[in-house]
This record gives sequence, structure tokens and C-alpha cells, in this order.
Amino acid sequence: MNKVYLGLGTNMGDRLNYLDSACELIQNNSKIKVLKKSKIYETKAWGYTDQADFLNMCLEIETSLNEYDLLEFCHEVEQKLNRERIIRWGPRTIDIDILFFNDIILKDENLYIPHPRISERAFVLIPLMDLNKKLKIKNKTIEEYLNSLTCEEREQVKEYVGDEEKFV
Repeated sequence: MNKVYLGLGTNMGDRLNYLDSACELIQNNSKIKVLKKSKIYETKAWGYTDQADFLNMCLEIETSLNEYDLLEFCHEVEQKLNRERIIRWGPRTIDIDILFFNDIILKDENLYIPHPRISERAFVLIPLMDLNKKLKIKNKTIEEYLNSLTCEEREQVKEYVGDEEKFV
């Protein structure tokens, strides 16, 4: 089995419902077992900032899928939840990123593992901390990367205090 960390984000419509639906679709795949879910965090938009705030979370999973089949499955989930790719880093109903896949390092036109911008995104590092503080990128833990971000960058990520019981 492959150990994988996924990042999920949404900032359109019923954001909690999109996260819940994505988690449900992932859990219902017989080749995937969800081991842990992070808390949900509300985050200011990153990159393209003229849009609504995001809800973000991470999942730790085990899967018998290889990295490319998992990527295809993640895109299928995004499609089922009406994801449209119009503006880079723009609004989306759901975004699912493969952050880590075992210890592999992969870089091609379709897939980068580990995800190339983890180390600069507090909205990924903070939920990953809920799951595994010891994850490393280039011999540095995600906790060390998080500590290297400015207070302003870290403070833009707030624990979501809405209807979290759906995710317990």
C-alpha cells in the first residue's frame, strides 16, 4: 500500500459540502483507505487574490493506486464536483492535490511529487501538521518550513469554527 497525503481546497458555493462530498467520494473508492483527516482551515486566497476565502484540509490515505491513477481519480472527483479550470489559482468548487506519495520524488509535465509549493503555503503546512509533523521535504520538516514563514503568512490561516461535526 502507498501512503499519500492529499490537500483539498474550495472557495465556491457551499464550501463545507464540497469538502464533505470530496471526502466521501475518496472514502468510497475501494482502493483507498482514509487514515486521518486534518481540521478544516479558512484561508485568504493565494496567488490570484480577488476571490472568496478558501476552506482547506488535508487527508492521510493509503492506496493501492499508483501516483498517476490516483491523479486521474482526483481529477474525476473534481469533475464530479463541477471543477472548472478557468483562472490559474482562481475560484474552484474543489481542488485536490497530491502532496506526498510515499517518499518518491517525481517531476514531469503532469505531476510533481512532492507538490512544488508546499513549503511556501501555510494553508497546506498547517493542516499537514495535524497529520504528521515529521514529514520532510529536502531534509527539512514541514514544521521547520512553517516556522520559516512570516507571522502574517501564518495568521492568514484560521481554524474554521463552523459546522465541523460532519467531518468527525
